[in-house]
Amino acid sequence: MLIVGYGPIGQVLSILLATRGWRVLVVERWEKPYTLPRATSFDGETARTLASLGVADAFTEIGLPADAYDWRNAEGSSLLRVELAERGAHGWPETTTMHQPALEAVLCARAERLPQLRVLRGYGATDLVDNGTGVELTATDTAGERLRCTASWVIGCDGANSFVRDHIGVRGTDLGFSFDWLLCDVVLYEPRVFSPLNVQHCDPARPTTAVGSGPGRRRWEFMRLPGESVAELNRAETAWRLLERFDVTPENATLQRHTVYSFQAAWADEWRRGRVLLAGDAAHLMPPFTGQGMCAGIRDALNLSWKLDLVLRGAAGEGLLDSYPRERVDHVREAIDTAVRLGRVLCVTDAATAASRDASLLAGMDTGRGRQHGMGAPLRTGLLYTGIGTSPVPPAGEVMPQGRVRHEGVTGLFDEAVGTGPVLLGSADPTAALEESQLTFLTGLGTRLVHMVALGDEETPGAVVDVDEVYLPLLKAARARFLLVRPDHHIYGAARTSRELTALVGQFRSGLLD
Repeated sequence: MLIVGYGPIGQVLSILLATRGWRVLVVERWEKPYTLPRATSFDGETARTLASLGVADAFTEIGLPADAYDWRNAEGSSLLRVELAERGAHGWPETTTMHQPALEAVLCARAERLPQLRVLRGYGATDLVDNGTGVELTATDTAGERLRCTASWVIGCDGANSFVRDHIGVRGTDLGFSFDWLLCDVVLYEPRVFSPLNVQHCDPARPTTAVGSGPGRRRWEFMRLPGESVAELNRAETAWRLLERFDVTPENATLQRHTVYSFQAAWADEWRRGRVLLAGDAAHLMPPFTGQGMCAGIRDALNLSWKLDLVLRGAAGEGLLDSYPRERVDHVREAIDTAVRLGRVLCVTDAATAASRDASLLAGMDTGRGRQHGMGAPLRTGLLYTGIGTSPVPPAGEVMPQGRVRHEGVTGLFDEAVGTGPVLLGSADPTAALEESQLTFLTGLGTRLVHMVALGDEETPGAVVDVDEVYLPLLKAARARFLLVRPDHHIYGAARTSRELTALVGQFRSGLLD
């Protein structure tokens, strides 16, 4: 496997593939890791993926859970507010603000412990040839030395200015929603409590973002006003003048950097062409107002990694990879649309328009949970159980939550106590309900076969105890005895009886091989 780009998406994808036993080569054009933050947060679903890589112990060092996300008008009244749980549906904080270079350093350290994974820094991709059975990539270092690498598949994780995407001629869709913002990363000399941690100041005099960026760090962003030049805005003096409103001065903080950037709302029209695939910013770009840019890329990596694994093992046909763009583009477009809608709330500089906006939002204002980014959005197409029809049968496509369980004397989150990968979970023993050939098929995929029982039934041999009462109520709500869950935590389908389970597993097998 060959991955181009070693930012967070390339890191996560390479680790996911290497931990499945595959030899992975990564080429990265920069000789050293980027030392300044870009993304500032990840959600609970992303935390779950990162935890599966074995880096959860570092979360408290690199991040800080957010308590709420507040959208305020010029007078300080809340227009929108989202309360964020410290332990959400995935078993992790709904939002963790973080210092991206620290996260990347943790992922680099994890990758270095994997002998199957090799990273070549200082080599930029300069040519790419897909011959139908493999891909040859040419990478060149700063001295002009060329390196030719061959792989069965190449994944472009090389960012917004992706060489891979542009070289294979993939076009994109751009919604044309873009504004210039002055980004200011600040390190505070003394600890300070910000509550809520994340705030959007919807002030037409100067729309402003203030968010956590990991322990001891904070980011402010100030929108460029009509008639204001980029050069005028992008000055240290301007940054300090705007930060003074928040009691941030050269006497109590370091301005780590200031820069003007323009966000985009766009996605690639193709995410797979032959043996070349795209992920992360190479495939999509979104405004920052939902904090989903990096998270969406990590969802790409998780979705793609298990499918590539099955294809490489011969357990699935190459057609399975076509479900990757079908499934992910719907999520990405929804996330981008949400970010654009929220951006239109914030990026208002006309006082009369802002007053009308405020009145409308205040009239219907309430608090919500998770509304800001549609976390856990279900799949609506792709590799999902359809029964005898063509549309997914509920709860197919929904995201499986994670609670604490007890298994073989160990109590912890499901992924830690039971493991990750495909899961066949039931209120009855799935092993007893499966035909022998289907049992062989599922175990060959590494499927976890889980008999879930309630607290007090610990004496059931081999059972997993539903400590947080997450799984048995979910089965009951689905009116099902069994749920088959994909490695990316989306439910493939549900079955009420052994006969339905036979049909469910049969369709899953056919879907992999088609």
